[in-house]
Amino acid sequence: MAEPAPGAASAERQVTGWLGRAGVLPVLTVTDPRTVEPACLALAAGGVTCVEITFRTSCAAEAITIASGVPGMLVGAGTVTDPAQAAAAAGAGASFAVAPGLSEPVIAAARAAGLAFFPGIATPSELDRAGSLGCAVVKVFPVTQLGGPAFLRAIAAPYPGARFLPTGGISGATLGDYLALPSVLACGASWLCEPGLLADGRYDEITRRALAATAVAREAKRAGR
Repeated sequence: MAEPAPGAASAERQVTGWLGRAGVLPVLTVTDPRTVEPACLALAAGGVTCVEITFRTSCAAEAITIASGVPGMLVGAGTVTDPAQAAAAAGAGASFAVAPGLSEPVIAAARAAGLAFFPGIATPSELDRAGSLGCAVVKVFPVTQLGGPAFLRAIAAPYPGARFLPTGGISGATLGDYLALPSVLACGASWLCEPGLLADGRYDEITRRALAATAVAREAKRAGR
């Protein structure tokens, strides 16, 4: 498989720069599209201007379109597991896509659609394969079950150029442990927009959690990320 085209590579640099500045990537699974705009505004009020909307529900594409209409919000698609989803994500307005696994057809479809794409890996062999396909930034999933920060330190040692988006089981209490690692670009932050918060309309709590997460990210940068 070829490297990303120049335009796609430029888009990926822009997205990775944005995510690196954020330090956290909220993961939003939407069952009611009416919750999307207030959730994004609540995140922005807490200093978080990016969101990943998962393709785990039938309204994912609609949710991406709504989120893309929020000024200053970088919107991506998550749980992208087949080429049709990659095309749908781009058509809905996503700037990037994330997958739990490493699929060459999905990588090709995402690149053809102009999306920055971050495949998922869980082993050194998968990380090696991702690098050979031109994917320098990868999702590591499910990171807590794989061993957490200790696993990332171990896998980064022979692949110093790799950057990670660890996801799965991270919380506000453990965020700093991950962001302290130079290999970590940003952390998947599902706790910021838990389904119960959306169902109950607790957008003030989303803002509170976002503020706490951005404070941790700022401290990590001051410490030399």
